[in-house]
Amino acid sequence: MDAELLQRIDADPEVRQRGRSVFIRSAIEMYLRARQRREIDEQLRNAYAGHADELLAEISDLMDVQEWPRE
Repeated sequence: MDAELLQRIDADPEVRQRGRSVFIRSAIEMYLRARQRREIDEQLRNAYAGHADELLAEISDLMDVQEWPRE
């Protein structure tokens, strides 16, 4: 890491309280979780891409057989 980035990190009050390594570890964990979430979202988009009509038909079928409470 370059010196300017380390200075910016060290200037953060949380870093001064908890330590630089805790801050960096936390930042890396957050990055990896966000990356995993993006990958899952992409997989879901790919899985359902081009299937909107099929999904709407399935939902429509389920709604047709749904028993609604009588008032």
